[in-house]
Amino acid sequence: MTENQERVGRRLIVTGGAGFIGSNFVRHWCQTYPGDRVVVLDALTYAGNRQNLADLEEKANLRFVKGDICDRSLVDGLLKEETIDTIAHFAAESHVDRSILGPGAFIQTNVVGTFTLLEAFRHHWPTLSTGDGQRPLFLHVSTDEVYGSLGPEDPAFSETTPYAPNSPYSASKAGSDHLARAYYHTYGMPTVITNCSNNYGPYHFPEKLIPLMCINMLLGKQLPVYGDGQNVRDWLYVIDHCRALDVVINKGKPGETYNIGGNNEVKNIDLVKTLCGLMDEMATELPAKPCEKLIAFVKDRPGHDRRYAIDATKIKTELGWEPSVTVEEGLRQTVEWYLTHRDWWEPLLSEEYQSYYRQVYSSGEE
Repeated sequence: MTENQERVGRRLIVTGGAGFIGSNFVRHWCQTYPGDRVVVLDALTYAGNRQNLADLEEKANLRFVKGDICDRSLVDGLLKEETIDTIAHFAAESHVDRSILGPGAFIQTNVVGTFTLLEAFRHHWPTLSTGDGQRPLFLHVSTDEVYGSLGPEDPAFSETTPYAPNSPYSASKAGSDHLARAYYHTYGMPTVITNCSNNYGPYHFPEKLIPLMCINMLLGKQLPVYGDGQNVRDWLYVIDHCRALDVVINKGKPGETYNIGGNNEVKNIDLVKTLCGLMDEMATELPAKPCEKLIAFVKDRPGHDRRYAIDATKIKTELGWEPSVTVEEGLRQTVEWYLTHRDWWEPLLSEEYQSYYRQVYSSGEE
């Protein structure tokens, strides 16, 4: 028999499964393990979009539940009713700019929400039968931003890098990481933490850098770049990230942390110029061309971390995963996706979004 034939199926709750990374993960899991039960729990706040799952909703093994991860009775009921053995926890408030404008929601979702899920699973997982050979797991998906900022010559973040979060967003994610770790060491609960670098790819909400630039080019709007554009990020194609999480769920060791990176450190300004070149090449009609003339440097974000970089040696050596998509390939595929999915992103440019955009970018242009 093949490895997949011998594999025992899982019953997962995917929190935040209608968001960017979560929906890509749901799609990956349903395609890779079509016999598994997948329950998506998402509150459908501004960045959660049920359309992200539209092509999957007719699958018999997929169930969508609109609900808040802070709702303990709802979570308890789903765990019991669906005999859940795995929580893949993506649900989070995740944008630094929004955390600066309103940090309260980040504490509620990222800290209180994670605590609620951990408490529910702590009481649920010991009731599961282990006779079928499946091991329960709580996967907590986090960010490299919990480690703070690096200088130009500093070594990349590893799993032993001390936490030093610099924004309300990263501080709230750091708090949730500590809770997940504590539940393993205090209660023996099978938790695994992953810290990833910047994701990009299909279904990315327009406020984030890459979709923002792609959409603004298609609309002929300015391309706002914070500060001097020299901030460095490690870019991870979201499909590669989903593959890594698959490996962690199936092979990762409870109590461990795994850093997941793309091995693609790029300065923000260079990334934007690459996107401009791709859009100039691939788009048949653009309001302004070349797109680089739309670049506008704007006042820097408060507390803007200078550089992130991930050392993904541990997940490669222990679990055998490494990224397969280069940043050049991934960006080309991403630009193509936004070119061919106007029907997905145009409805997201609501008045609420436009108001947020003006609040963040309309002042302090240099």
